[in-house]
Amino acid sequence: MSSKAILAIAAFMFMGLSACETIEGAGRDIENAGEAVTDTAQDAQQ
Repeated sequence: MSSKAILAIAAFMFMGLSACETIEGAGRDIENAGEAVTDTAQDAQQ
């Protein structure tokens, strides 16, 4: 395998790992927002 092909594969793997981290962070943000909405709805019911 040529060094260009190895470099391209490594670059795609790095981008894939970066995307997973970004998606994980977005998931935490969405979860926190959902909990805030739930808490507000529960407070309004009381």
